Amino acid sequence: MLTVQDLHKSYQVGKTTYEVLKGVSLTVEKGEFVAVMGPSGSGKTTLLNCISCYIPADSGSIRLGDTELARLDEEALAKVRNRKLGFVFQDFLLLDGLTVRQNILLPAIIGGAVSGMVENRADQLCEVFGISAIRDKYPAEISGGEKQRTAVARALINHPLLILADEPTGNLDSRSSRAVIRSFEQAKSALEATIFMVTHDSFAASFCDRVVILRDGVVWRTLEKGAAQRSAFQDQLLDAIREMGKE
Repeated sequence: MLTVQDLHKSYQVGKTTYEVLKGVSLTVEKGEFVAVMGPSGSGKTTLLNCISCYIPADSGSIRLGDTELARLDEEALAKVRNRKLGFVFQDFLLLDGLTVRQNILLPAIIGGAVSGMVENRADQLCEVFGISAIRDKYPAEISGGEKQRTAVARALINHPLLILADEPTGNLDSRSSRAVIRSFEQAKSALEATIFMVTHDSFAASFCDRVVILRDGVVWRTLEKGAAQRSAFQDQLLDAIREMGKE
């Protein structure tokens, strides 16, 4: 599904070069829920931005399905972002002048692909995420958790190959965070969604199938949940983070 191979990215500030990604390699299989964790400055957000092609990598390969993203021109990349990638942001980025249902339909509207089938999918997504009762309300009239569930539904409207989530629980209280993670679980189980999430939150990450931990621009460790209970997996994550801090 997603294959990142030997990815490098650096920034030039004056005469100084800062190497942020130093050969990151990872895969995300179809239907997986994978998180990336790591301390501030480890390269999490840069990795996400490279995968979404909002910033170019210096070298390495990013493949989505059979497509090598680095070889695409801007027009082709725009189509990939709209049709094959879904985005969930920390700050929701809903449009205040649109209803919940209209916000969900927005990627299809931008792509000129609104049809009766797409509108039916929007209604289906409202049902899956428990927001049918608020679909005609505006963002100012709904809670933070409802906004984020709307954002998850919007990310799924075009049947994307991959959802990229950037700190989706970062601005939420614990109750709303649970609602958002539950939305991802529903997307995975009911809609076979593939999710790649950047987070600093061990609670959110403990619901994932795998967690990739970055440190200083490289993959430091990968932990698999397997048959472990969520709480036990969270303990493993916290232990790994503490161990990383001691090195």
